[in-house]
Amino acid sequence: MKAIVAIGGGKFTNGRRIAIDREIIRLSNKKRPRLLFIPTASSDSELYWQHISEYFGDFLKCRVDVLWLLKERPSREEIERKILSADIIYVGGGNTLMMMRLWRRLGVDRFLRAAYEKGIVLSGSSAGSICWFDSGHSDSMSFYNPKKWKYINVKGLGLIKGIHCPHYNGMTGGVPRRREFREMMRKIGGLGIAIENGCAIEFIDGRFYRVIASRRNAHAYIVVKRGDKVVSQEIRQMQKLAPIESLVDSRV
Repeated sequence: MKAIVAIGGGKFTNGRRIAIDREIIRLSNKKRPRLLFIPTASSDSELYWQHISEYFGDFLKCRVDVLWLLKERPSREEIERKILSADIIYVGGGNTLMMMRLWRRLGVDRFLRAAYEKGIVLSGSSAGSICWFDSGHSDSMSFYNPKKWKYINVKGLGLIKGIHCPHYNGMTGGVPRRREFREMMRKIGGLGIAIENGCAIEFIDGRFYRVIASRRNAHAYIVVKRGDKVVSQEIRQMQKLAPIESLVDSRV
């Protein structure tokens, strides 16, 4: 089984995102799965790694490891070994553009595609959610010039079709995601998939999906251009998996 869990965002501390994260663990079919955290987008933040270690390790009882790509310079063999020996890959948030550029330079993108084919569960939040899609609505430019920047469309790995917007109900530096993503979709068209904080979409074998939420008011949406307008439709939460065609065909 090939599984990807794309998370819109939200804090995982104190069990606030427990429904989503327990589902990630269940998909591994392991009682104590090996979870590899990749914190590239946060510039290898040690504090982020500490939170992941405490939450997924101490609280959810996974065997956790981390792949440093900036603070250390692992060989391609070491990168490949860590990625392909994991049961779960969890990618953290931050600068999506920087992360994707570094991954391609080091071959991480190829190893993650191999992990997907092997059946290793792929997951992540924010930048770690964008990376699995064709592309995503990113605030990466705010890391380079916090006073003057725009949201950009960053190319991902293409394991999931569509343009993804995480934090759909949030903002960066006071600039709302929802409004700016709709403007991006108006300009470029295509299939937009937006996920709010506290919500995730689970994709199975590239053929099925379902929405998971850790709180009642967290939702996911299809966002598309219709003529000169951009319209959105909530993706319903269901207990069972639905065919991916129904997600694509429901383009409002």
